[in-house]
This record gives sequence, C-alpha cells and structure tokens, in this order.
Amino acid sequence: MNWNEIWNNIVNFFKNNIWNIVFFFAILIVGIILIKVIMSTLKKVLSKTKMEKIAQQFLCTILKFVLWLVLILILLNHVGVEITGLLTALSAVILAVGMALQNAIANVANGIIIISSHMFKKGDYIVVNGVEGSITDINFMFTTLISLDNRRITLPNTSIINNNVVNLGAYPKRRVDFTFSVAYESDVELVKKIVTDVMKSDGRVYLDPAPFCRLKTLNSSSLDFFSNCWCDNADYWDVYYYVVENVYNEFKRNNISVPFNQIEMRERTDVVKMPVAGKGLPARVEKVREEEHEHKLKEMFTSITKPKREKKSKDKK
Repeated sequence: MNWNEIWNNIVNFFKNNIWNIVFFFAILIVGIILIKVIMSTLKKVLSKTKMEKIAQQFLCTILKFVLWLVLILILLNHVGVEITGLLTALSAVILAVGMALQNAIANVANGIIIISSHMFKKGDYIVVNGVEGSITDINFMFTTLISLDNRRITLPNTSIINNNVVNLGAYPKRRVDFTFSVAYESDVELVKKIVTDVMKSDGRVYLDPAPFCRLKTLNSSSLDFFSNCWCDNADYWDVYYYVVENVYNEFKRNNISVPFNQIEMRERTDVVKMPVAGKGLPARVEKVREEEHEHKLKEMFTSITKPKREKKSKDKK
C-alpha cells in the first residue's frame, strides 16, 4: 500500500474542492443556526397561547424533524447526490411505516384532538364504555385511569374518541341522586320530611339548591321516592353513603318499612267454559289433480272418435 499516493489523493481532493467544502460547512452552520432560531421563536409564540404543553411539545418535535430533514437533503444535493430517487425511496418508506403503524398514528391523531379540545383534564373522574376511574396521565398514545379499587387502566385514545365519554369531574359541584322504596301504608309526607332532613343534616350538602324529595312511582310492591341533593365533587361518595345509612335508620325509628317484592295470587272458583265454533271436522273432499283430468279427456276423445272409425270400416266392406 502506497501511503504517499493516498496522501497525495487526499490533498488534491481538498485543493480541487476547497470551495465546495467551505460552502458545505457554511450551509451546515447556517442551517443549524436557523433551526435553533425558528424553534426558539416557535416555543415563545406557543407559550403565549392556550395550547396544552404536551401539544406544544409534539408540534415542536414534528417541526424540528422536518427542518433537519430539509437541511440534510440540501447538503446531499450540494455534494452531488441525486435526491429525486432518494425522495422517492423516502416516500415509500414513510408510506410503509404509516401502513404498519396506522393504529398508532390514529392514537396520536386522537390524542391531539383530546388535548386540544380539553375534553377532560388530569384528576377528572370519567366513564368510557363501561370503564371508569380518575385520570392520572394523558399523552398522545394512551390515557391512564386509576379505578376506585386502585387498578391502573390504560385506554388507547382511539377508544375514547369512538365512544361516549361521561366526565363526572368537569364541574366543582355534583348532584347526588337517590331512590327510596317504602311500603304502601307509609305516610308520604313523613317519608319526604325524613329524607330531606337527613340530607340537610350533612354540612357537606348545599342548601341552595335545596335538597329535593318527591313520590315518583307507584310500584307493584312499593312507593318509590326520588330525591337528590348537591355537594362538592370530592364529597360525592361520602354524602351518598351518609344519606343512605341515616335514611335507613330514620325509617326504622319512625316505623316505616321497606317492603319486599309482593305477588298477589287468586284461586278461581268458577267453572271455565270454553267457546266452541263449528260442528266438528268437515268431510274429506279429494282434490282433482291435473294428470287424472288429462287422462279422462283422452278417454272421452277416444270414445267419441271410435264409433266413427268403426262406421267407416263397415261402409268399406
């Protein structure tokens, strides 16, 4: 191996391409500076908007990737690389990756929708397609919940967008609904007073709007009362259990019974008479079928033409 020849080739390369090399590094340095200036300006502009931080980060990441890609293509074009074929190959790769990751891309797109539309926020209690819990994390791929029994539930963002979402923590106040069933012999006004007094006795219950209780349904086995009150969102379950337990105790104290399901049974003593229509089955009438009808027609035709043939034969004799 001739090291002198190799060294001479390197020196000649730099002598012949000195300006190309200078322009290459100039483009690289200017490009890096431009990318930093653009990203810094974009972050300052986004920080003054109401866009969520995670959405800002995603937008900055995408733009940064695009800018670096453009810079690399410009540098490759400067050194003489044909970028038309490279762009075609890059497009094919992006298309293949997009087809393979279409579900992930759909989750990312739906994550952007969730974050930008402010459907819910961290700490809200939501119900989605039978799954419920408090939100602990929202990102571009998944939304994480913690259920009441301390289970961690991870939902793809696509499943949230494609289903109805009930946000129970969207507002600071929440209404607590109750249904109480009592026996038919109970005093309606007394039941209403007991239920409203129990709700008013809890300091976590708002007095405006006032607690409400009315007779709703005359059920087959009971009188059903509908009642509700308002409380802070965080106190919902504490108020619910307090009211249910204390209403039950007050019903017992006032001799108001909660009935079991009742079924009324009656014994029939009359003779059942069933109405009868007609006088029994009719006599069978055989159906005249098409084959027999044709056979009879042939016999009739033969019987008509036969005497004429016999008469002609006798005349000939």
